[in-house]
Amino acid sequence: MPRSCSRRRWRRAGRPRPAASASTSGALRTTPGVPDPGGAATVLAFDVGSRRIGVAIGNVLSASGRELAVVDVRAGAPDWARIETLLRDWRPDALVVGDPRLLDDESGDQPARRRARGFAREAAARSGLPVWLVDERSTSMDAARRFAAGRAAGARRRSQARDLDALAAVIILERWFEAPEDAEPASA
Repeated sequence: MPRSCSRRRWRRAGRPRPAASASTSGALRTTPGVPDPGGAATVLAFDVGSRRIGVAIGNVLSASGRELAVVDVRAGAPDWARIETLLRDWRPDALVVGDPRLLDDESGDQPARRRARGFAREAAARSGLPVWLVDERSTSMDAARRFAAGRAAGARRRSQARDLDALAAVIILERWFEAPEDAEPASA
């Protein structure tokens, strides 16, 4: 069976990608204009909320992403076991976390921002990966619009509304691909 068919089957099945071969770990892992956070090819993005964390996976080479999972937050703490499982299964090269800012471009010390930045620092410490903070203003509204358009087109169902958080993570990832110079590294 051709190798490309096998890759498509893995993608369709929603399973983690098989281990990369030595030929795929070379210098062709980045797209011009995208910072090279340690040669990242696979990136996980997170939309951190008070009840759920949306997770998306993306590829720097194609500058594309897709919804991956929604992780619950219980008693104010993320389900780190689930997040570590995603990290282990998907082996990302970098992480992107949405940084909630106020619409008037002031950063402020709002609870959502403290939560997202705390998550980014903890993710960096636990994973040892580079973590980038990306402006996530209006990603939830953009995700709701995309979801509504998908429903109108018959591609989504009301029962999939929980996936809005993962869709917001896709938008965060797309913003990183579009303007990587606007991202700031999270300090561990």
